Amino acid sequence: MSQSQPLDIRALNEKIREKSSFLDLLNGEVSKAIVGQTYMTERLVLGLLTGGHVLLEGVPGLAKTLAIKSLATAVDGKFSRIQFTPDLLPADVIGTMIYNQKTMEFAVKKGPIFANFILADEINRSPAKVQSALLEAMQEKQVTIGEQTFRIEAPFLVLATQNPIEQEGTYPLPEAQVDRFMLKCIITYPTIEDERLIIRQNVSNQESQIRPVVSLREIIEARNAVREVYMDEKIERYILDIVFATRDPKKYKLDRLAPLISYGGSPRASIALALVSKAWAFMKHRGFVIPEDVRAIAHDVLRHRIGLTYEAEAENISTEQIISGILDVVEVP
Repeated sequence: MSQSQPLDIRALNEKIREKSSFLDLLNGEVSKAIVGQTYMTERLVLGLLTGGHVLLEGVPGLAKTLAIKSLATAVDGKFSRIQFTPDLLPADVIGTMIYNQKTMEFAVKKGPIFANFILADEINRSPAKVQSALLEAMQEKQVTIGEQTFRIEAPFLVLATQNPIEQEGTYPLPEAQVDRFMLKCIITYPTIEDERLIIRQNVSNQESQIRPVVSLREIIEARNAVREVYMDEKIERYILDIVFATRDPKKYKLDRLAPLISYGGSPRASIALALVSKAWAFMKHRGFVIPEDVRAIAHDVLRHRIGLTYEAEAENISTEQIISGILDVVEVP
């Protein structure tokens, strides 16, 4: 290690502290409307900082929609909400060609996908062709209507929700499509103290007004700064060991997990784990990644990227338990 390296890290630390200072303002503004649910709001901000899309799963009434809308309001960007229903068509999401009788020509009418923040509410209520239209836009950051292709302005973030308890009349997202979400977050009930505050807030006359406190330019600059966060080779190796342990558990002395995993994380999982770890360090106003950053977000990055065998389902073993088992065994640098 050269003598100049600690100075570089110190300078980088200072730069990241400065670039990430707006996050305190953003979190303070969102917390005006959202009581508790720190886990959820942190993951939404991670999606914002990485450009990765977020899938929120939880029972109704846990403020998933409110959290997304509050974040979009606090960031001065364009917000669209799409309520997914069984009769929704791809054109309702991306747009279509409309015939103009005056000019006797077809003109493009853009759909709600052309926004900075897209709330895809109950995404599993629409058929596969609608899900595919949305997921293509998520991956390519562009939409083709007729013969014209349109870029979607950055930042572009899809925040999707799904309800785990009511599966009748739903269309579960295929594994390959779920993989396009950088994070899958399981939202749980608030604590009794948080719920007391929620009651007080909702029955009082005072309505929380959220104002824009962050510009889109600041978000784009923050995304560039996140990629500058230093990641040591040992941390890279740690990330690779975690992902490879999902593919070949026996190599990591996890023989008991081998019959429970049908497939492991793809290279997309490794990329996401590295990028989100950098974003987590950025959120902590730190210019370098430590193993605790990786462990903090490993479940959110991997829970939808590991396939379970029938044996695992028969034994009621979840992907959460498998990820925890891997993190317990893989050597921490």
